Amino acid sequence: MDKKFYPTIGLEIHAELKTQTKMFCSCLNNPDEEKPNVNVCPVCMAHPGTLPVANKKAIESVIKVGLALGADIADFTEFDRKNYFYPDIPKGYQISQYKYPIVSGGHLADFDITRVHLEEDTANSKHDRGDFSLVDFNRAGVPLMELVTEPKTFDTEKDVDAVAAKSASNFAKELQLILWYLGVSEANMEKGEMRVEANISISDSSDKDKFGTKVEVKNLNSFKSVEKAIKFELDRMLNLWKEGKQAEIIQETRGWDEKAQKTFSQRKKESSHDYRYFPEPDLPKMKLQDKETGFDLEKMKSELPELPEARRNRYRTDFGIKDEDIESYINDFELGVWFEEVAKILNDKEKIKIASNYITSDYLGLKKSNLNIAIPKAENFSELIQMVSDNKISSRGAKDILAMIVIEDNSPMAIAEAKNLIQKNDEGEIKLIVEKIISENPEVVATYKAGKENAIMSLVGKVIKESKGSANPQMVIKLLKELLE
Repeated sequence: MDKKFYPTIGLEIHAELKTQTKMFCSCLNNPDEEKPNVNVCPVCMAHPGTLPVANKKAIESVIKVGLALGADIADFTEFDRKNYFYPDIPKGYQISQYKYPIVSGGHLADFDITRVHLEEDTANSKHDRGDFSLVDFNRAGVPLMELVTEPKTFDTEKDVDAVAAKSASNFAKELQLILWYLGVSEANMEKGEMRVEANISISDSSDKDKFGTKVEVKNLNSFKSVEKAIKFELDRMLNLWKEGKQAEIIQETRGWDEKAQKTFSQRKKESSHDYRYFPEPDLPKMKLQDKETGFDLEKMKSELPELPEARRNRYRTDFGIKDEDIESYINDFELGVWFEEVAKILNDKEKIKIASNYITSDYLGLKKSNLNIAIPKAENFSELIQMVSDNKISSRGAKDILAMIVIEDNSPMAIAEAKNLIQKNDEGEIKLIVEKIISENPEVVATYKAGKENAIMSLVGKVIKESKGSANPQMVIKLLKELLE
């Protein structure tokens, strides 16, 4: 019997916070600045004699995240110096938090959370100049939230590497959504505003306290990279175990090579004692839950927006729409608000489902081909869905009208009348056309009567064409079947 292996994943996620100024100085926090070294000052450049002042808005943002995660918010907290030398750290240390983080505990998706703390971001090293590197200090000192999860051990009989990798990726996606909903971070991974690091190990023991040797894969900048890097690393470790070479798995930091689709060794992994943490002497200790000098947590909690999971549950209960549709609205907040306006006007679950189908397939299809199209007024889109529901227009007609109102937001009924798209529901008038088509197509009629029922669709198409698209297809089918009996 093959030995069973248990992968363990822990995540560290950094997210730049959306504040007007940096963490410890008044320099502009602008992630879109293209000119290097313009948002800098003596404080974030570590000139001698300068003193930091903590950004209260950044602290408030981390507290909001903690409340959203159902975590404990510290009463007492302080900043620490994390000592290491690198060109992107102008002071030779980073102001971070070690012993007393702002947030402890909490849960999201499949992972328990250890802590969420606040620190300053590093500068940005540019390695694209050939023989030398340059440093852009615009990012140095930007407020940076770091979230650390508890290690999670996976016990799945099949494809455990894929399950663990997907679970980690889903966690990162859900955290990004929460940061968006709270308005505390843009968390754009392509811009480096959110970076994921995965701690990965594998063991042959189901004991959650017996972990294998840990490898950290750093700076994963897309959800696909998170998934692929974790899966690759687990496969690499698993193969070494099976070959009896588990001693070759060492505690190290590895990077992800997007082109080669594999991890690579970067350096030996540091331990916490290597950073020689000690309390930051230039910043005061903080009592966060003092309503006069700190934050009113009860008030902050009551002001939290509806979060993604609560919104999902409400959409399932109130509207009964598909999970795929729900995710479209969860991931695009503006689209979700529009959908809810439409649903309120329609006020009917079946019509709301029709509306959702048109939004997630036809509207998003149009948007994919032309990103500049507008969201139609909820009143006009609801009118379109009502016309579909009342069989006043065909599905094809509805698609054509939708393509018009995303460019020029007019009344769908007015467009349908002007373009002769109103379906004819006059049974007598349609019957005359049906009789004509039957008489002109004896071979198709004979095929249908011989038992090939699909042949009727050829006749349906001819009737609709003869009516210039105005005949109600359901009525056409009904009349054809009656007359062909």
